[in-house]
Amino acid sequence: MSLIRTKDLWKTYVMGSEKVHALREVSITIEQSEYVAIMGPSGSGKSTLMNLIGCLDTPTNGEYYLNERRVSDMNDNELANIRNREIGFVFQTFNLLPRATSLHNVELPLIYNGTSARQRRLMAEEALVKVQLGDRMTHKPTELSGGERQRVALARALVNNPSIILADEPTGNLDSKVSEEIMQLFDELHRQGNTIITVTHESTVARHAHRVLSILDGRIARDEAIPESQRNGVR
Repeated sequence: MSLIRTKDLWKTYVMGSEKVHALREVSITIEQSEYVAIMGPSGSGKSTLMNLIGCLDTPTNGEYYLNERRVSDMNDNELANIRNREIGFVFQTFNLLPRATSLHNVELPLIYNGTSARQRRLMAEEALVKVQLGDRMTHKPTELSGGERQRVALARALVNNPSIILADEPTGNLDSKVSEEIMQLFDELHRQGNTIITVTHESTVARHAHRVLSILDGRIARDEAIPESQRNGVR
């Protein structure tokens, strides 16, 4: 059973009298526990594809199945429920509450789904330990480095035990040393069985993945496996 399956996905925007096809006939399959990078230049459609995979938007035409559920036809409330339970997001800009502690930031998805306060705390603590921030639980974002903020964001993505970790340019605001530390953490999470999809324009980030989907002009231009010897995450 495939985790993600799309068939002839289109996303079209109407701009005045002109139609812009951001995605055209995209058909892909991603299995559980895969590590996939989506690459492409600005305007290629990679962010549009990420929004559809993450249930942040719906396609103009075509079908999208997540865990064999057809999400391409769901309404906004159904999509919100899928996002909360199935997808852990990691963004370039971290998207943390500035006045909240690391622990509270990580608890947020659990508050929305009704998890009890005691269980929320236990799950958030466990997620922070998993990203090596067990000693920063009471710190606020302004008291953390950029790399530590991204680790908090990653812990928040993990706390619900989602089907997919979806990362949008996860190292875009970090220097090269910290970027590599974050990507090594992604490698470790993948080894633990997590399904990871990274959207990036950086080849050094993409080479941590085991498979790269390259998008050009809204279409899948290449779908290639990365040999183990060529991966950045090989130790």
